[in-house]
Amino acid sequence: MSSAFAQLRPTLAATFVLLAAACGGGDRSGGAAAPATQLTGAGATFPYPLYSRWFDSYMKATRIAINYQSIGSGGGIRQFSEGTVDFGATDGPMNDEQMAALQGNVLHLPTVIGAVVLTYNLPGLDSSLTLDGPAVADIFLGRITRWNDARLAALNPGVRLPDREIVVVHRSDGSGTTYVFVDYLSKVSADWLAQVGRATSVNWPVGLGGKGNEGVTQQVKQLEGSLGYVELIYALSNQLEYASMRNRAGQAVRPTLESASAAAAGAEFAADTDFRVSITDSPDPAAYPIASFTWLLVKQDNPDAAKARAIRDFLRWMVGGEAQGVARELRYAPLPTDVYDALSAYAGASFLWENYPTELIAVNKAKGYPTHRQNPKFAPRRLYLW
Repeated sequence: MSSAFAQLRPTLAATFVLLAAACGGGDRSGGAAAPATQLTGAGATFPYPLYSRWFDSYMKATRIAINYQSIGSGGGIRQFSEGTVDFGATDGPMNDEQMAALQGNVLHLPTVIGAVVLTYNLPGLDSSLTLDGPAVADIFLGRITRWNDARLAALNPGVRLPDREIVVVHRSDGSGTTYVFVDYLSKVSADWLAQVGRATSVNWPVGLGGKGNEGVTQQVKQLEGSLGYVELIYALSNQLEYASMRNRAGQAVRPTLESASAAAAGAEFAADTDFRVSITDSPDPAAYPIASFTWLLVKQDNPDAAKARAIRDFLRWMVGGEAQGVARELRYAPLPTDVYDALSAYAGASFLWENYPTELIAVNKAKGYPTHRQNPKFAPRRLYLW
């Protein structure tokens, strides 16, 4: 697992360097203390545990304060679009209409990979559950209403399912976690696509609402018989049970950092990618099917020289042991090196390969990831950041 997490190093550096460039930075030349700087961001709840630790550590090191509000991806997109924050964060990408309203002056920068898990509260159950996409869609459509339904029993042979009502819990706010979840359901259920569809906020046929991953987590913890969806880190940190999912290859896969990364490893990126790529319902037999990138939203056109100078300072901090130790500690899934290839070219930051850990070359080769320092598929492009 430590080798997998080490793959996070260059990718996270590339992303948050761009954040520093878009939002501001300090010049620490000459050894003089930089004046305190206040930056603001808002959005996704999934990466909040990681972002809050990073921003706190970076403030202590540089006196650049970054105030991040965990209000949900929909709120992050809205506030970024309105210009009330320096950067946004989302688990669901902006659509074409939203980007057009900003004249395309926005970058989607993937940071880490998240898995959306089906978490449940069934006291006394003697085994973990396995679910599949069509069954989950029908639960959230209100067609499967009891835990001992024949379809759920068929997915869990030998498990004594209780004869009790399923209490459905969903997000009440605009949410990238919701987007990932319903994007998956829209791929595996034609009825879901026709009746509900995919968006950061949808009209739920059934269920109770909770605000944020935190709200859904608390609802599931308090309500016996409940079933909800949250990011993996919230289920782990709250010691909630969560189901395995049958993926497109028919394999029952546990949501883990490795199975989420496997979904990203199979992603296809065009040479002109903007990283608004869905990785749900991956064909990879090892992939967990409800996985997604989480993105930072920053302005592309930002010619401020002082902010550009902050990039390299932030990069050096992000690839350091302190920042990467936090990512490993909080169990965020790494991005494969081919994703980093594309991101590096996208950001005009091919020099980041100078920091890529050579000890990962053998690991990447064994996994079938690129081991070269520059993927010729992606021509380097320089944006208004350097």
